[in-house]
Amino acid sequence: MQKRWTVRSYQPKQEALLQSSLRIHPLLCRLLVQRGMHTYDESRLFFRPTLMDLHDPWLMKDMDKAVSRIEQAFFRNEKILVFGDYDVDGTTAVATVYDFLHTLYSNIEFYIPHRYKEGYGISTQGIEYARDNEFTLVIALDCGIKAIDQITWAANNGIDFIICDHHLPDAILPPAVAILNPKQYDCPYPYKELSGCGIGYKLISAFAQKRGVPDEKVHNYLDLVATSIAADIVPMTGENRVLAFHGLKKVNSSPLPGIQALIELSGLKEQLTISNLVFVIAPRVNAAGRMDDARKAVNLFVETDKEKAMEIAKVLHADNFDRKEVDGNITKEAVELLQNDLTLQDKKSTVLYKPDWHKGVVGIVASRLIDKYYYRPTIILTLSNDKVAGSARSVTGFNVYEAIHQCKELLENYGGHFYAAGMTLKPENVAAFQKKFEEVVATTIDPDLLVPEIVIDTEIQLKDITPAFFNILRQFEPLGPENLRPVFLVRNVTDSGYSRLVKDEHIKFSVKQGRSPNALTGIGFYMSEKFHIVSSKQPFDMAFTIDENEWNGKMNLQLKVIDIRAHH
Repeated sequence: MQKRWTVRSYQPKQEALLQSSLRIHPLLCRLLVQRGMHTYDESRLFFRPTLMDLHDPWLMKDMDKAVSRIEQAFFRNEKILVFGDYDVDGTTAVATVYDFLHTLYSNIEFYIPHRYKEGYGISTQGIEYARDNEFTLVIALDCGIKAIDQITWAANNGIDFIICDHHLPDAILPPAVAILNPKQYDCPYPYKELSGCGIGYKLISAFAQKRGVPDEKVHNYLDLVATSIAADIVPMTGENRVLAFHGLKKVNSSPLPGIQALIELSGLKEQLTISNLVFVIAPRVNAAGRMDDARKAVNLFVETDKEKAMEIAKVLHADNFDRKEVDGNITKEAVELLQNDLTLQDKKSTVLYKPDWHKGVVGIVASRLIDKYYYRPTIILTLSNDKVAGSARSVTGFNVYEAIHQCKELLENYGGHFYAAGMTLKPENVAAFQKKFEEVVATTIDPDLLVPEIVIDTEIQLKDITPAFFNILRQFEPLGPENLRPVFLVRNVTDSGYSRLVKDEHIKFSVKQGRSPNALTGIGFYMSEKFHIVSSKQPFDMAFTIDENEWNGKMNLQLKVIDIRAHH
């Protein structure tokens, strides 16, 4: 797959100013300026975030109303239901708020809607459960901001709602007694990008202050907050970075028994990073809802007994194994469909439908197709309860939700955001939808967006890549959107003579630059088709990140190569 390289712009004056106060390598100052750090103090907060840097939870609109309503419920001994979505953000949020309140109050339960029987958000079934079981207060986490009809019905049936949501609100809001969402236009809360669990954490922080509960009780949930930030792909800036930084510390020193069990089952030995949470912990939590029932995930997070936690974790681990097998098979079938039909290969979008595909993994399959095979907006559809249901994923820079919105007359229902969306339609409309979606994409997408882009932070010389340089670079963790792992470009390198193919798929690099005799090693996964550039003995350019690799008990720096091309 051809890729285009884009080098980010520089601000030499700002970089020089920062370098004069920090006295670290100028390229590290360049990376800091690109991430919004312009002063010594901003850089200190970036490298040494403390929990004192978190904003006052009472700044959030309606926080006083939310806390008062929960206190009133305690006083009157009302039944409280903590309600949340079935993904990682929803289940960590429910576990955080439910478990914290449960340490202070016993008349409380939690509810996670079933992915297939009820679908996303505040379900009719969920509210009926609340009514039938005499709950008079529902705390909704990671959902609810758009559930006007359901919450109106609940209000008419004597059920109050507190909504903690981070999705974009519409002009008309549900009739809840309190809405905690910093994205409301009139919410003065300084940081707008919290995860759903992050907002739940703010609620318990305020409640703890009001009741005189020690901070440590609240900090106990930081590993859940970090997991939600990692999995929900919210910006790794400001408050999210502080929460993720301290959440990772807790994950690595004293994780909750449920997180500890997942770490043990996944075989991770080293210090965990955000990417371990994204690729190892999150899929196992998500698998509960994808393959069966996400209540298991909350049960795992709130379990205090290590042996019981391990039993639940084993079920999630097995669910994830099944999920991998299912999504691997479907991806294979999808690729075969594309490869066997030439008319599908030249399109600007991919829309595939097979009635027997598993609904829980269609989004994962769409992402895999984009990453590995056909880089274009992709929708995978399957049959579920006599309706066709599907998941869309996009390429960088293209608004897939807007494209689906333009096909709305063919859809029963749809929702989502810029890069991911879901929809349902009648089986007889599939062909028309495939045609219409392709028309919309073909007429609106910039052709450049169909070529994957590698955004490079800065050019570097191989001689600059030293242990001291890497030691500071490592402190850019936790990494995530708006603080991505820095990508470097080195030009005009040559093979030292020791580069080779590994397992016919990967390239083990050994490269040098200029007259320096020192070679640096690197690994490029699934890059075998570019080995001719390396073995040609001609100079080439590399885009890469910098990593550490342990070999014979010794740590060495290695380049993680993303792409190479002949040097011109």
